[in-house]
Amino acid sequence: MTQPLGPVMLDVEGTRLRDEERQLISRAEVGGVLLFARNTPDVVTTQALIGQIRECRPDILVAIDQEGGRVQRLKEGVTQIPSMATLGRQFADSPEAALTLTQDTGWLLGMEMAACGFDLTFAPVLDLDDDQSPAIGSRSFSPDPEVVTALAGAFIEGLHEAGMVAIGKHFPGHGGARQDSHFNIAEDPRSLANLREHDLIPFSRLAGKLDGIMPAHVIYSAFDDRPAGFSPSWLGMLREELGFKGAIFSDDLTMAAAHAAGSPSERAEAAWNAGCDMAVVCNAPNDAREVVAACAGRQAQRITKLRYARARPSLESLAAISRWRRTHGRLEALNESE
Repeated sequence: MTQPLGPVMLDVEGTRLRDEERQLISRAEVGGVLLFARNTPDVVTTQALIGQIRECRPDILVAIDQEGGRVQRLKEGVTQIPSMATLGRQFADSPEAALTLTQDTGWLLGMEMAACGFDLTFAPVLDLDDDQSPAIGSRSFSPDPEVVTALAGAFIEGLHEAGMVAIGKHFPGHGGARQDSHFNIAEDPRSLANLREHDLIPFSRLAGKLDGIMPAHVIYSAFDDRPAGFSPSWLGMLREELGFKGAIFSDDLTMAAAHAAGSPSERAEAAWNAGCDMAVVCNAPNDAREVVAACAGRQAQRITKLRYARARPSLESLAAISRWRRTHGRLEALNESE
């Protein structure tokens, strides 16, 4: 019988599970594990680690941040995806060709991550690159919300063709914050009207296609004095006005911009109370243990729908598919030109 998934996603230290990590992952409160570059030096090691995780919890979600460009945790043995900004520049030259390539890129990424054993990758980025936010930059398709919507929509279609869910981030848009929320309190002072006309457009247009959304640890001070991921107002808008029905993941609660909400368990409670389904707590094992202990009995019903449900391909079999060969070659060429 499938275990219900808990509302905490955490990480592990290395390329093999330690006994205390096995015990923690076995807790019903834990619903997911997020792997980083230190866990994924190559495909074989990654698959072995995921196998150990699934020995503890066969049904647990295993996730990775594999967006392309500078956010690509697994590099050896899979296609290196260029930045989303590179795909955005292709759109400026040839929109139809860029949309096809972006959809193929989403498909290739989804197939490769499924072959490695992952359930999901936290992509695509829906933020706009307004040349202000050090956290975003080339991770964004474009400063133009229409271009971001078109390309992200194609990327989502590709992920779905591969049987993988799409997680959009960082609602309602991180591109206007001059601070990097990983390291500082981040604030965007623009009005709600301004955000509606600009940053919110991709989220609004794509809410019905996304399976998950991650809110930003940014304070939009003209609307709420809390970061969006701790704000019932923002997440209420996401559910009620945008009609989003998927899962909401907090951004990592150990990031500097999240600390204003209090202790690790207080941050998690604030995220859940605001409307997040899953609290992400990484790179701080003691914090993760505190959050797990604080959420006894909680479940995250929407999260169970995010598991990869198809028969997983092998990386070797992908090379026999003409679509993979064509897309892989095109992406490799773009990487060389960057």
